[in-house]
Amino acid sequence: MEHDPVEPVETYVVGDVHGHRDELVAALHEVGLVDPGGTWTGGTAHLWFLGDFVDRGPDGIGVIELVMRLSAEAAAAGGQVQTLLGNHEILLLGMHRFGDTDVPSDFGPRSFARSWEMNGGLLSDQEALTPVHVDWLTDRPVVALVGEDLLMHSDTLEYLGWGEDLETVNASVREILHSDDLFQWWELWRRMTTRYAFRGPHGEDAVDRLLAAYGGRMVIHGHSVIADQLGLPPALIEGPYEYAGGKALGVDAGLFVGGPCLVVRLPWSSAASDEADFDAAIAEAERAREAAMATPPEPEPTEPEPAEPEPTEPEPTEAEPAEAEPDSAQSGESAQAADSLQTAGADAVEPVESAEGAEPIEPADGESAVDTGRAGATDPAKG
Repeated sequence: MEHDPVEPVETYVVGDVHGHRDELVAALHEVGLVDPGGTWTGGTAHLWFLGDFVDRGPDGIGVIELVMRLSAEAAAAGGQVQTLLGNHEILLLGMHRFGDTDVPSDFGPRSFARSWEMNGGLLSDQEALTPVHVDWLTDRPVVALVGEDLLMHSDTLEYLGWGEDLETVNASVREILHSDDLFQWWELWRRMTTRYAFRGPHGEDAVDRLLAAYGGRMVIHGHSVIADQLGLPPALIEGPYEYAGGKALGVDAGLFVGGPCLVVRLPWSSAASDEADFDAAIAEAERAREAAMATPPEPEPTEPEPAEPEPTEPEPTEAEPAEAEPDSAQSGESAQAADSLQTAGADAVEPVESAEGAEPIEPADGESAVDTGRAGATDPAKG
């Protein structure tokens, strides 16, 4: 299902799970969609996954099987569980189909096996992958309109290159996935790994292009970790990130690096989030005040008179060897490239794959350029 024009009573969306099945079940149970064992209890609710079930976590295929089962259980109860493909599903399937076959390129060695290894691929996922999983994944869409929300995995404009409407985009991607064209598969993976198109001074304009083409009032995406965008530890993230003038909502809280598994109710209400944040801030301030009153002040230390240092002969030291340069650029370059090359690159150290032909790899935690704003609230720069 690619277009859901009638908004259900309850609609939820989940971002990147990356093999963390137990955390997903716990998060779905917390909002009443499954029981503690992972059986559907959501009745007629609708649940959407934005892709990236696999890699970087212990049981990617277990996550896929859970979602497939929930889809059947929800349908029997009058509800829906739907899934979009993420770039890591493309990588999983590309590795399965092409392995270490070289991708035709003038830019050095490239293959799905190489990228899979560099991006957290697990041998256990490849070994557990069956034709049933492959067929199911291959026929998933990559973009969908749910009510007034445009759902996609990646915060990129690359979708526009696959079609001018939702049906054409999804049909184009399916055609590639049903083919044996290695180059087209690689381009699909590379383009799906691009990110950060909705950031910066032109971010809102980029979102507007997608909304004008495909409909909706807000883009809901995963892919880019909220903590990386805000320059915060993932464990501090408590809700989705609204930005680009209130037209984009990031829901990937970085589960694989210690963030929470967010299950976000749609349509998103920033007002409700702001009120919750305000209440939490008041409670934190009250706790800090009480702690300060309960703790007696420490005596102010006196500064000792500085002693005259005795001259010492410096010991000779050997020059420290230079650190080996990593396979992929994991430096400040990735932060700069994230904004300046938003739509040309791939999973980076991913922002760097903005250069044509560079190896798509994902960024390490905290590596991306810092944006302004906070989780669960509006971008202060855009209001």
